[in-house]
Amino acid sequence: MSPTLRLIFMYVLFLCCLSPCAADLCNWSGSGLAREAEANSRTVQQVRLRCTEGSVEWVYPGQALRVVLEPNLSSARHTTVCIKPFRSFNGASVYIERAGELDLLMTDGGRPEQVFCFPADGPQKPAIFLLANPQRDISQRAVGFRYELLGNRTTANNLGQSVLQASCRPCNDTELLLAICSSDFVVRGSIRNVSHNAERQTSLVEVSEGRVYRQRSGVFERHTGTIGVPGSSSSWHGHIHTLLQCHIKPGGGEFLFTGTEHFGEAWLGCAPRYKDFMSLYQSAWAARQNPCEFPLD
Repeated sequence: MSPTLRLIFMYVLFLCCLSPCAADLCNWSGSGLAREAEANSRTVQQVRLRCTEGSVEWVYPGQALRVVLEPNLSSARHTTVCIKPFRSFNGASVYIERAGELDLLMTDGGRPEQVFCFPADGPQKPAIFLLANPQRDISQRAVGFRYELLGNRTTANNLGQSVLQASCRPCNDTELLLAICSSDFVVRGSIRNVSHNAERQTSLVEVSEGRVYRQRSGVFERHTGTIGVPGSSSSWHGHIHTLLQCHIKPGGGEFLFTGTEHFGEAWLGCAPRYKDFMSLYQSAWAARQNPCEFPLD
């Protein structure tokens, strides 16, 4: 950290001691204009968030904002923090505060689709420091990001590169049976379309005509049928991200899709053909080796 930045940091830390903290469960939103209107406008606003995931939105950023992540889960160990800036991010630089110093994470003009991850296993709570950029025109300025605290450092490192799977190899039988128990989503359906993003090195799989057994958020939505059309009924529809190198292609038949959810996106894990999985599960159920129950149609 440069001497100039170090002086700025020490100064704003002094101001932080004078500023009250705002606490919320998971999310925070506020305006820098409201702070500048206060009598003690030179204080740095502080925010403490108590969840393992959420969002921060700071419109008309002014001076500085310090976000401390303090999940209210004493038994959980979270070793990595990942943040994903909003597409409209404009007006501030983002620093990571650790060991009394600031490390620059991103500035204006950064790629909004990029995910940034950093370790959070030190003696102090992880903190994100936002320093507003001096600009005369504040009409288009808004700073925001989503955050997640993760316990798996390998997954976080891959997430920071927009990659959640280390390889595209098929899952073995044990991994398949465990996937339906521990995945963020378990969905049965067919591949309707696949699109590719060469810049992100990812593919987007469109899944339709399926059934949702479990999902952590609303990634998969129910589409109702057309009124008055015979045979038209509701069905589930959604998108799943995976690696470009996996060479996913549209194909016939039903699959059982499992995986994780990060920043409102589904990422592919194990995806066997549904009939193959059912054969495996029924054998495991008969031998009482299934780790959890799965509904048999």
